[in-house]
Amino acid sequence: MKVVLDTSVFVPGVFFPGPPREVLRLWRDGEIELALSAEILEEYRRVGRALAKPFPNTDLEPVLDLVSAEGSLVEAPPLDEAVCEDRADDKFLACALASECETIVSSDRHLLKVSGYRGVRVMKPSAYLRERGRGHAAQAKGS
Repeated sequence: MKVVLDTSVFVPGVFFPGPPREVLRLWRDGEIELALSAEILEEYRRVGRALAKPFPNTDLEPVLDLVSAEGSLVEAPPLDEAVCEDRADDKFLACALASECETIVSSDRHLLKVSGYRGVRVMKPSAYLRERGRGHAAQAKGS
């Protein structure tokens, strides 16, 4: 199953335990495929570098290199119209549409509000894990 991970899931999943990390484990274990665009990868990198400053022992670059090599990189042209209140979030919808992906996993309220746009559902990490039968494992690990 192919999914798009919003930055609010990807970056915290690298740095902190909880549902975002469990979603990344699904990818690591080959249970899901990540769809991403150059714009999404750049946002991961920018936000990850900012968050890494207080966590010098966590290096995001190897994970980004792996995502670049193993993820499904698609060319995602901008949407014709603004969909999200925060227009910067439209890149995740554009990627989902370009990659024919039906699910975005996100904690972002702007994206969650537009779930269902052109058949793309937006789910919180905990809801996505429950749907995949992984909800109890994430809760047991302190999330």
